[in-house]
Amino acid sequence: MITQFAIRNNVVTFTVLVLLLFSGISFFNDLPRDDMPSFLIRNVSIVTSYQGGSPERIENLITDKIEKVIQEIAEVDYIKSESRTGVSIINVAIKESEFVLQPIFDRIRRKVDDVKDQLPEGSQVTFKDELGDVFGVIIGLTADGYSYSEMKDVADEIRDDLIKLPNVAKVELSGIQDERVYIEFEPSKLAEIGLTQRKLQDIISATNIIVPGGSINIEDRITIIEPSGSFESIADLENIILLHSGNAILRLRDVAQIRRGYIEPQKSIISINGQPGLAIAVNLIKGGNIISMGEDIDKKIASYLKIYPYGINISRVASQDVVVDKSVNNFITNLIQAVAVVMLVMLAFLGFRTGLVVASLIPVSMVAAIVLMSLFDVGLNKVTLAALIIALGMLVDNAIVMTESIMVKMEKGLDVLESVISSSKELIIPLLTSSLTTSAAFMAFFLAESVLGEIMGNIFIVLTFTLISSWLLSVTMISLLCLYFIKVKKVEKTEKNNTDIFSRLAIYYKIILVYSLRNPAIIIASIAAMFIGTLYLAQFLPTIFMAKSDRPLVTVNIELPLGTAIERTKAVVTDIEKMVESQLYIKSSNSGETQGVVNWSSYVGVGAPKYDLGYSAPESSPHTAHLLLNTSSDAANDDVIAQVDQYIFNNFLDVKYKVSRLISGGGSADPIVIRISGKDINELFRLSVQVKSDLRSVPGSKNISDDWGMLSKKFVANIDLSKAQLAGISNQDIATSLQTQLGGKQSGSFREGDNVIPIIMQDISTNNLSVDDLETLNIYSQQSGKNTPLSQVAELQVVWDTTKIIRRDLTRTISITADVKTGFTAAGVVSQLKPKLFDAKKSWPDGYDYAYGGDAEGSSSAMGAVIDKMPISLFVIVLLLVAQFNSIRKPIIILATIPLGLIGVIPGLLVTGSYIGFMAFLGIISLAGIVINNGIVLLDRIDIELNENNRSPYTAIVEAALQRFRPILLTTATTSFGLIPLWLGGGLLWEPMAISIIFGLLFATVLTLIFVPVMYKLLFRVPNAS
Repeated sequence: MITQFAIRNNVVTFTVLVLLLFSGISFFNDLPRDDMPSFLIRNVSIVTSYQGGSPERIENLITDKIEKVIQEIAEVDYIKSESRTGVSIINVAIKESEFVLQPIFDRIRRKVDDVKDQLPEGSQVTFKDELGDVFGVIIGLTADGYSYSEMKDVADEIRDDLIKLPNVAKVELSGIQDERVYIEFEPSKLAEIGLTQRKLQDIISATNIIVPGGSINIEDRITIIEPSGSFESIADLENIILLHSGNAILRLRDVAQIRRGYIEPQKSIISINGQPGLAIAVNLIKGGNIISMGEDIDKKIASYLKIYPYGINISRVASQDVVVDKSVNNFITNLIQAVAVVMLVMLAFLGFRTGLVVASLIPVSMVAAIVLMSLFDVGLNKVTLAALIIALGMLVDNAIVMTESIMVKMEKGLDVLESVISSSKELIIPLLTSSLTTSAAFMAFFLAESVLGEIMGNIFIVLTFTLISSWLLSVTMISLLCLYFIKVKKVEKTEKNNTDIFSRLAIYYKIILVYSLRNPAIIIASIAAMFIGTLYLAQFLPTIFMAKSDRPLVTVNIELPLGTAIERTKAVVTDIEKMVESQLYIKSSNSGETQGVVNWSSYVGVGAPKYDLGYSAPESSPHTAHLLLNTSSDAANDDVIAQVDQYIFNNFLDVKYKVSRLISGGGSADPIVIRISGKDINELFRLSVQVKSDLRSVPGSKNISDDWGMLSKKFVANIDLSKAQLAGISNQDIATSLQTQLGGKQSGSFREGDNVIPIIMQDISTNNLSVDDLETLNIYSQQSGKNTPLSQVAELQVVWDTTKIIRRDLTRTISITADVKTGFTAAGVVSQLKPKLFDAKKSWPDGYDYAYGGDAEGSSSAMGAVIDKMPISLFVIVLLLVAQFNSIRKPIIILATIPLGLIGVIPGLLVTGSYIGFMAFLGIISLAGIVINNGIVLLDRIDIELNENNRSPYTAIVEAALQRFRPILLTTATTSFGLIPLWLGGGLLWEPMAISIIFGLLFATVLTLIFVPVMYKLLFRVPNAS
């Protein structure tokens, strides 16, 4: 037997405990740390570019073909696509039940490769399956007075240095401005000397070569011949000879202007605190320590500031390591506070000697759990630390029950060794059963096939480690300590000890218990009435699926109408940045300001590097922008959000925007989403206007928009084939001339070291054209060089067209999104909208439908995933209970106590002003585990009183209840007091869970002490005492 072995080998036992404590310190320091547990990103993106294609042509020629082959893969959850002018973006979501993703990604890649031959010539397909890489640290680089090229050189040096750090997996640069060499010419001048753009391009390409010249044998050695010819400088390009006659030479510089610059217009613009800059994003190696990585990066930044000249500034713009360090330290503080509170409760209610014995279980169980966490690669984060806090009250229950039993036996006259051995034999199986059933209550979260299951499943793991450790230590270490330190005198039957608080409370409890046993109908009816009343109160609770992150960071997403020039987007962002700098920026720590923005960065035309698992960067587009505002604290977030939101609302009418906190794992970017699906684009637009009108009529909604945007204007050149052929102009001539004059055409590359810079040929008047100039543009024949005005071969038409076509599972779908005003919830707004949409749907044409996304979909998916696995948890619990009691009626009694916790949960959430959601649901499950535990120890004691002490059934019920009265109350006290730090310091995310357990346990304990005996009496038909 375990206890006897521990006692016989007490030196070994104590040695193991001491080694465990010391090794635990080492394991604790080595545990990986994070803000929240990581989860898999089950998405892959296929981006296909096809220049010039309209959204509808892109949809038909590219998107539809790729989607149809991808949908053949069974593991695909849904497909969402966006067809824009010149690009198809397909996002494939894999089912959350899948955990081995690479084989699925490979199959999708093969499917896409198989369909490439069916895509239009010139299509370029990009496959992106590394969407889950998070860059824990992003460094901002600015260089006042330096060019982008010089700034990039510095960034390259920093990247090459940072990649050598031990915890760094990769380093990426964002905001790089690609260089170009521009050859600007006048087509008329080329025509005068008998050249066309194509001929000029051929001359440049023939001169700029890197071609091997073969080899020659010289004295039995093979010598390679390497002809020169590639451009080494701009002068080489300028000196290309186009024509020559005698001594007259015509060079390229004589007919064209050659300059070196950056891509026009810019594809992306990154600013750091309002200054042009670059972003250097650092990714943590798998299993690495992000805090250590952050410390190494800080040392590097300090050294860079000394090395590089004045004007170059390097600073952080996103720091997950700081957030993790602060978050984990805060939760460790909460854990230490909880441990201290629980230990004080033990000492206060059990006395110094007994309290010390029981309290010793806390640190040793925690250390044992930490060792197991390290062995199973479970790191420290908010979830695992919260699990340790939840486990506090539960784990001491084993020690309390064991110590209480030993003391009672000693009071009856047994010696201490006999009391320890007897108590261990009596309790080893019931305590194991109660620990396993408590753990099994959380099994559904571990098994749930959802993102929240991946996150919250860690609670099951840590609780299981802690409770099993507690059980093992209770029958070994606690028994051994009781043997040496517990001193109890034999109490005669005539003696009564009513001096402690539990003894005095037990007197009143016995009176209530006896009354309840004599009037079971009244008790059952009263409890049922309270339960029904609680369900009625539930409707007054606000519903929030998942609270937003408490990270001191505000994100701003900006979206202008598709087709907006990047200069306009940048102008909007610049205005917002000026407002932030003048009204919210904390310029120095001595300014007296304590709340606001400490630094910020903006990303125009491109998404930020993935700084959080909950953030997904959109595809690059000049009409979008993203801002990161690092605030002084979580408390500053709401004020910053309110001011920035109001500023954008007042100043930019055509901007779709969202100012918010970060999304917690499993949450939705838009709290309210209604997806309308159908075939005809015009009908979808009509229905979306109707739904937006209905949504506006619901109090609490704001920022209502859709994801298709407004119609945009474009010019269509309808070519008259007859006129074009008569003018000697081909369709290719028209396309080439327009491309050259309006954007430029690549003609080879210029090489400088390891840099390859494209050479762009363009009409010198490209940047000076107006709408009126379009019809007068000259179209040049690439064969003869003759030119014809565009108006003579084509007719320009202004067409208003959709800017993008979005589909979901191959069906055109327009999504209406909305935010929620302060004081309202998404669930409340949606509940009012549902009857309106239900009535409106009756008049919709056949083939059109709607569905809810956002929090409604996320909540249903996450809760459904847990509920789907609840039968497994219930099966394990029932199996353990039946095995423990060899009875059906006793498990029924215990399971019937579970709903009683709601009688305390709902009023508790209402009184404290909290909310119901996923975390409250988690609290209710936690509560169920504790209630089951209390029921087991109470029913087990009744069996002991009946079978070992030969009491009558009625007396056995009363005596068992009185004997388990103190352990159950102590468990309630330790669990409730231990969760107070989590309630007050865990943030909005953990608040509802802590409140649910605390208030639910207070009510459930009182009711369990009455309900279980009454139910036992009724089910086992126990007669009243005479």
